[in-house]
Amino acid sequence: MTLAFLTRMVISAIIIALISLIARRSPGMGALIASLPMVTTLSVIWMWHDTQDTRLIADFVSTSLIYWLPSIPMFVLMPYMLRHGVGFWPALGAGVVVTFGCFVLTTIVAGRYGVKL
Repeated sequence: MTLAFLTRMVISAIIIALISLIARRSPGMGALIASLPMVTTLSVIWMWHDTQDTRLIADFVSTSLIYWLPSIPMFVLMPYMLRHGVGFWPALGAGVVVTFGCFVLTTIVAGRYGVKL
């Protein structure tokens, strides 16, 4: 592994760990920070550092938006299940399965309309 890759891993891990710590004290604040497009932003920064290819970055950000939409059902389903007595792991599993299904559906629909993902 290169030093740049290790640096990226450490920075990303620190951000995730900090969000987790903040969310324990204030779920709302943790959620606010986590909802910021940090992963996308960090990815764009790393891509810019590596390539300085604005077209590649524009395509990445546009596709990220398209894939953000099918993740929304997970954020509805999981809290509903957890508040109605379903355990954490089954709720998380259901959220992941539904999100994956929505990703597949999004990819199929995008392909039919000529949208390149």
